[in-house]
Amino acid sequence: MANTGLFTRGLDPNPANFVPLTPLSLLERSAMVYPHKVSVIHGEQRFSYRQFRERCVRLASALARRGIGPGDTVAVMAPNVPALLEAHFGVPMCGAVLNALNIRLDAANIAFILQHGEARVLITDREFSAVVGPALAELEQPPLVIDIDDPLHEGGTLLGELDYETFLESGDPDYRYPPVSDEWGAISLNYTSGTTGNPKGVVYHHRGAYLNALGNALAMNLSDQTVYLWTLPMFHCNGWCHPWTITAIGGTHVCLRRVDPALIFPLIAEHRVNYLCGAPIVLNLLVNAPDEIKQRFEHRVQVATGGAAPPSRIIAGMEAMGFHVIHLYGLTETYGPATYCVEQADWQALPLDQRVEQVARQGVIYHVEEEMIVGDVDSDEELPWDGESMGELLIRGNVIMKGYLKNPAATGEAFRNGWFHTGDLGVRHPDGYVEIKDRAKDVIISGGENISSLEVEELLYRHPQVLEAAVVARPDDTWGETPCAFVTLKPGAELDAETLRQWCRERIAHFKVPKTVVFGPLPKTATGKIQKFVLRDEASKL
Repeated sequence: MANTGLFTRGLDPNPANFVPLTPLSLLERSAMVYPHKVSVIHGEQRFSYRQFRERCVRLASALARRGIGPGDTVAVMAPNVPALLEAHFGVPMCGAVLNALNIRLDAANIAFILQHGEARVLITDREFSAVVGPALAELEQPPLVIDIDDPLHEGGTLLGELDYETFLESGDPDYRYPPVSDEWGAISLNYTSGTTGNPKGVVYHHRGAYLNALGNALAMNLSDQTVYLWTLPMFHCNGWCHPWTITAIGGTHVCLRRVDPALIFPLIAEHRVNYLCGAPIVLNLLVNAPDEIKQRFEHRVQVATGGAAPPSRIIAGMEAMGFHVIHLYGLTETYGPATYCVEQADWQALPLDQRVEQVARQGVIYHVEEEMIVGDVDSDEELPWDGESMGELLIRGNVIMKGYLKNPAATGEAFRNGWFHTGDLGVRHPDGYVEIKDRAKDVIISGGENISSLEVEELLYRHPQVLEAAVVARPDDTWGETPCAFVTLKPGAELDAETLRQWCRERIAHFKVPKTVVFGPLPKTATGKIQKFVLRDEASKL
């Protein structure tokens, strides 16, 4: 008979051997180890780690003095400025939950989120007063409004009763914030893009935020020498947990109000930035920046990119400027990155096209996730690692959301059969690396054949005159569906549909060639993702 009690009797968790995980402890450590090191750079402003911690504590104290505590929501509408960075620590220090708002949303969406998340405080940058003002007017019980009056921005109006710096001054720098008692407690609330209907509120917990903060550091080989440029919005999955990651390692945060190559290149040079993140569109902006703006860097600048795999010419263009691209994959529901493409040593000997094929895969599970499979779309049973069997990417582990706020039906659907269902279709190669082929709803079925829209898009991006491309299904009386390409050309480029189609025909199976090509700007969500549901609607009317 098994002695099940041998290692349990008298061995219960206690304050000496069990402390709830929280990213707040990461700031405490760095403030102690690096008190005088520059933690945050914003224009001419510089904050040491000791000052950074003090500002976060003051924020927590000021909120607590206004009656904000456990279970309350504090929303922030701001670009990547110190106030939003500080909110990632100061808000949970008083027990509240941070809701970083997407600055690209309209007033109606902002109003919905403030009401749905029951925000009691809104800290808002004056740049967005034209949107925030009307949003507040829609609320029966508007929150306390505090204005960020950033010296790097002119314009807009102040909406609140006091500004952020004055609010901080009202806080106690010696405030002893209550310890986190439950690592499963909510730390932040992030809303999905809401491209079809109202956005869903994704709830993160302290444990997951702590783990993915360290997961980023492990995956990206970060250290106290890391200088991080904030090209990734902090409102997007809490900046993929990087407010906590860069603080954990004692790195330096370089704030950036807007993504502009004219700002990015000089900041990298001035501060010797060696790490940044962003969607492929950010890489596209850098590669296609005017020559007079571009700079080539002799030091290594690591770029983590997520979303659709960047086209091979984008990766090659980034490498030519001294950037090293690492491909990630994740969703809001996975705290940002959940997988990354670990580069093997022998890939460096491959020709560029073959190496890019390897690098562009979504890769392997993060250290802090538990398990990932490609499962059958009906049964969730794991499919073979053959690079051909396509199913849904399923993930489980400690860095998965608590669930959707006030939406048990959607939460249950996302977690059915004990897996988080990503909605992304892919294959797993014999080496264990996953490759996303499409969103489930984006696969084109033409004459019974499945066509990956991502495969056709990758080809279109390789055309020297194409800046952006998206491919969706268009209804067809004969084939059921055919590929329809929406293409944005580079400035000054001239290209007609038939010439582009012929170019594709020479490089891909004929049934995959877009039957229809439409030129013009592409509609995007508030997070910069191409709105394929809009394009599908347009394609259906052609």
